[in-house]
Amino acid sequence: MAAATDIALRQQVMYSVFVRNYSKAGNFEGVRRDLRRIKDLGVDIIWLMPIHPIGEKCRKGRMGSPYAIKDFRAVNPDFGTEEDLKRLVSDAHGFGMKVIIDVVYNHTSPDSVLAVSHPEWFYHKSDGSLGNRIGEWYDVVDLDYRKQELWDYQIDTLKKWAGIVDGFRCDVASLIPLEFWLRARRKVAEVNPKCLWLAESIHRSFLIDCRANGIPASSDSELYQAFDICYDYDIFDGFTDYLTGQGLLDDYAKSVSAQEGIYPANYVKLRFLENHDQPRAHYMIPDARALRSWTAFSFFEKGTALLYAGQEIGESHLPELFEKDPIDWDHWEVDLTELIKKLSAIRRQLDTRGVCRVRAEAEKYLIAERKMGGKTVTGVFAVTGLPGVLRTKLTDGIYDELISGKKVRVRHQMISCTGEPMILRCAEIIS
Repeated sequence: MAAATDIALRQQVMYSVFVRNYSKAGNFEGVRRDLRRIKDLGVDIIWLMPIHPIGEKCRKGRMGSPYAIKDFRAVNPDFGTEEDLKRLVSDAHGFGMKVIIDVVYNHTSPDSVLAVSHPEWFYHKSDGSLGNRIGEWYDVVDLDYRKQELWDYQIDTLKKWAGIVDGFRCDVASLIPLEFWLRARRKVAEVNPKCLWLAESIHRSFLIDCRANGIPASSDSELYQAFDICYDYDIFDGFTDYLTGQGLLDDYAKSVSAQEGIYPANYVKLRFLENHDQPRAHYMIPDARALRSWTAFSFFEKGTALLYAGQEIGESHLPELFEKDPIDWDHWEVDLTELIKKLSAIRRQLDTRGVCRVRAEAEKYLIAERKMGGKTVTGVFAVTGLPGVLRTKLTDGIYDELISGKKVRVRHQMISCTGEPMILRCAEIIS
């Protein structure tokens, strides 16, 4: 694990913003004007998806993918200027929030500054042309990290941005040599010793496929040497398998608990239900009560909680990456804002140390245990949204339910669940 990792990250909330589709204006100013609302959700870190110019060659859609970058050292003029970015960051700091930006170092657009000036820094196909190792990514060409000059250029670029922003979310970090990330972290620390490093570690199935095809790829366990936070993709398939009826809730719960035994003691996971590459949570979970329970569970887990902009209003439409497709902030499908505010406040009281134990009951409930103020708190999450009587391991007594503020009784180690999420702290033991 990165020695400098601050496990206080386990209490924090990250908010992901695709600038183009965050507002109708589609620029930095559209985000800056909304900082108060974002902060009020309990957000600590804003992650701006790629802010750089997009290539024209082989574009997907009319606007192109923000991950097909033309110039790592420039700002997308559609979003504004570098000064506009600095103003956004400065104002976010004024609200007590950090800002990190996307780093897409596995590839560039085919017409990028580097592809034109340094084609020798790229992967070449058998016919000598530039290409990539992942066929479906036809709008990008891969960089070749066997070239040490490329390392110097990329690290110098990171140092430039580290003087402006607070850290980096590193796209498909698993496909870039771990040694590069280790060196980059050391060098960037010279500019910003508190720089935050988030790795998009990849699905286990993708990792295995890469290795099977001779493509070097690092696991989460390896990436933690250089990164503070890794993605939750190692267990995400279990989540989607359960929602689609292809897997058991019990298997998912066991995979979450297993993380406690396979990663360093100070590991931090990015806990999410959705992101820009996955379907919206409300699309996958149409029942409002179930959605509230899954949201509460993701905030109760040990790790940094991620919200993808629009998730707080129950948006079921995932904005297009390749088109102008702004979030409809006037249409709230399920209002999760007050719940998220409460969950953000609760998670700040949870112990950053210790473990999170998770189990499933009756394929309908997730029960998780963490510490708060030296005592165990128990989360009961009705992930199907269905009410019922649930047998627990709790001592009989009266419990404070921290989300609703109500009292809940446990009798004969059974609890009545309304279908809404509950986080229970013992108030009175009844013998």
